[in-house]
Amino acid sequence: MSNFFEAVFFDMDGLLVDSEPEWLLSEIEVTKPFGYSWEEVDQIACLGGPLSKVGQYMFDKCGQQKSAQYFTQTLIETQVARMRGNTPTMPGAVELVRELQSHGIKTALVSASPRNIVDAVLDNLGHDLFPFSISSDDVVNTKPDPEAYLKAATKSGSEITNCLVFEDSLTGMNAAIASGAYLIGVPHLVSIAESPRVRVIRSLEQLSFSKLTELKQDFSTGI
Repeated sequence: MSNFFEAVFFDMDGLLVDSEPEWLLSEIEVTKPFGYSWEEVDQIACLGGPLSKVGQYMFDKCGQQKSAQYFTQTLIETQVARMRGNTPTMPGAVELVRELQSHGIKTALVSASPRNIVDAVLDNLGHDLFPFSISSDDVVNTKPDPEAYLKAATKSGSEITNCLVFEDSLTGMNAAIASGAYLIGVPHLVSIAESPRVRVIRSLEQLSFSKLTELKQDFSTGI
């Protein structure tokens, strides 16, 4: 379909799923026993991962008790349990995925979270929501490296420069830009400049199949 993007790829945390409040609770829970008071500034510093970076950050902030790997693994296990119990979606996200699919558009979930967190989310939302998903376990280099998006394009049989990505974190947005895809950012606690292949919106509720059709023809059109 030359008048539309070949495929549309959705980030998970903070974009499809309103998981950032859940991550904040998990981060507080993991660091509290070590006498560290985790605050929003810490969450912003770690937004978008990779989780190994978050584990290292916690290790340093918690007086280098335990190990960076301990903090990474404990955070993952804590978040898996939390997401299995509660998977709130972002406004308009699932509706947009389903509308695109109803028009025959290829979609995928592309996350920097590990497979067990992605599966915990899909256990609640339904594994049929996307034809396939890519987690940090499925790539050698996770976001901000573009590998995950390049892999998604290959797996969907699409040309990445004709694909559209939705992201909310700087890490993810940089991965999308580096891949060569079109990017619509829905920034959370961060900001990014628009460019010929980058647009910024407040909510996925602003978009629809028809609006994205307009954007494919002219990516600078009003949203």
